[in-house]
Amino acid sequence: MVKSVNVAIVGTGVVGSAFVSQLLRMSSSIKYNVIYIGNADQSLKAPTGLSADNWASALQSSKTPSLSIPDLLEFLKEQSSITKLPTILVDNTSSLAIAQSYPKFLENKISIATPNKKAFSDNYSLWEQLFNESRKKNDTALLYHEATVGAGLPIIGTLNDLIQTGDKIIKIEGIFSGSLSFIFNSFSQSDDIKFSDIVLKAKELGYTEPDPRDDLGGLDVARKVIILARISGFGINSLNDLDIESLIPKELSSPTLSTADFLSQLPNFDDQIKQQKIDAANEGKVLRFVGSVDLVNNKVFVGIAKYDKSHPFASLQGSDNVISIQTERYTNPLIVQGAGAGSEVTAAGVLADTIKIAQRVAV
Repeated sequence: MVKSVNVAIVGTGVVGSAFVSQLLRMSSSIKYNVIYIGNADQSLKAPTGLSADNWASALQSSKTPSLSIPDLLEFLKEQSSITKLPTILVDNTSSLAIAQSYPKFLENKISIATPNKKAFSDNYSLWEQLFNESRKKNDTALLYHEATVGAGLPIIGTLNDLIQTGDKIIKIEGIFSGSLSFIFNSFSQSDDIKFSDIVLKAKELGYTEPDPRDDLGGLDVARKVIILARISGFGINSLNDLDIESLIPKELSSPTLSTADFLSQLPNFDDQIKQQKIDAANEGKVLRFVGSVDLVNNKVFVGIAKYDKSHPFASLQGSDNVISIQTERYTNPLIVQGAGAGSEVTAAGVLADTIKIAQRVAV
């Protein structure tokens, strides 16, 4: 008998679309019955399941508005009752509102797979509520979020395995942003290259968000650091507890400044970071934008750091991520390195979580 599970997907941006395509075209011994796909405006409700060939065009032409969070919950409860199948909600958005609704879905035995960092880096009370609710359901409502850190890289699973087998985390340190990895890797390669030129190139290549300030502000790295710190037992209450070193000059930090104006004025501040690069070079080092969690001294850092040219962080190429985990067992840190951004690898990370949930709950 083939085991089956219902799947509801929220968010069809670049990651969400890649996820749907990967899921619907995947060969599996488990049947994934996609009963709902929704974006900000439209939705498809398909109790008998959607096909790989027409979901995008069907969604585009759909006259059905996206369901509100309460209506989506009721629809999924109804379908689970009718089909007698467990349900997985796949949230491919970055919505805080949806993240805050996770406990209600878990309470109703709906499992969740997501790359949404806000669910796990918002106030600590939400973190506790999420995992308390999941534990109360005794494996009938699972919560997986590997892709919140490192996209498709095995960071969270590896960290959980270390902790669950009795190892003690000493320090986690890494380059967690693909865009900032590219920017600093490029910046260290030439004495003549300007920081502002690299930022512009990164934007043109699609490595940054449409507004590069979303990357340069360091908030994305900070959210990932909070997630790893909390998994390791360092209960950071909120983002407000972190001192985040922003790469946005204070003079250009006004929210009313357009992206175009920001990029046009950024060259005026090239000399500031160039001097930091010169100072590092005089020590035989390079600059990298990192996040770290020091469990021994209960310290968290998000900002620019200097590394010897022999250090694994210094030899990184392109937009790769690299994470170093030092533990009592791994006194020489365990290094995980690879593509830490991109729609296909992120979607694959979410799909892997979806598969893990299905293997445990499908009937």
